[in-house]
Amino acid sequence: MEKKAIDYMLVPLGLFAMVTYHAWLLYRVIYHPTKTIIGVNAIHRHSWTRAMMENLHNNGVVSVQSMRNNILSSTLMATVAITLSSLIAVLMTNYDGKAKIELFVFGNKSEASLSVKYFCIMASFLVAFLFNLQSTSYYSNATTLINMPYKRLSEDDEHEQLLVDFVANNVIMGGYFFSLGLRAFYIAFALFLWIFGPLPMFIYSFVLVFMLYFLDISFHCWSTTS
Repeated sequence: MEKKAIDYMLVPLGLFAMVTYHAWLLYRVIYHPTKTIIGVNAIHRHSWTRAMMENLHNNGVVSVQSMRNNILSSTLMATVAITLSSLIAVLMTNYDGKAKIELFVFGNKSEASLSVKYFCIMASFLVAFLFNLQSTSYYSNATTLINMPYKRLSEDDEHEQLLVDFVANNVIMGGYFFSLGLRAFYIAFALFLWIFGPLPMFIYSFVLVFMLYFLDISFHCWSTTS
């Protein structure tokens, strides 16, 4: 009962820390985008898209190459995610309770508990795969749309503004989903450490939140004008 109690106490606390941090980060991205790196990147992607579309003659190849690099990054991450999830699925189907190795002195090591841990890891990798797949989809759309004929007639031209906003939205959403895919990998690693016991997972969760805070928060003032 003591080993199970450690799992029931430390694991939810670690997950709660990660979920709470990302809920707070989502709030900051929505209401204070210039105070987060994700929000600042979105603003700059919008400006970059406008700059590319205003001068297709000189920037057409650059824009397509940039989108291609983004697609390759998302494709690579999606491939890694689906490969790892398949590997976990094989481990689950071929699991032998007699060959189980005691990896850590704390935590619940029953066969049912290990099955739950393997399933959670596999689910995290599948989520990462889906996020990166969606990122590839948005980048692919942007690759086609960013070469549409565009002339900056005036600042008040509604049609031209809608065109730029639509293309930029595809680029921005591609970046959002790529970031979500990376975070699914971070969570999957926390769940992987859970195999070794709740204590490593608990410590990693708080270390991850601490590190992500300095990676996600912008300490500079940025303008929202594009």
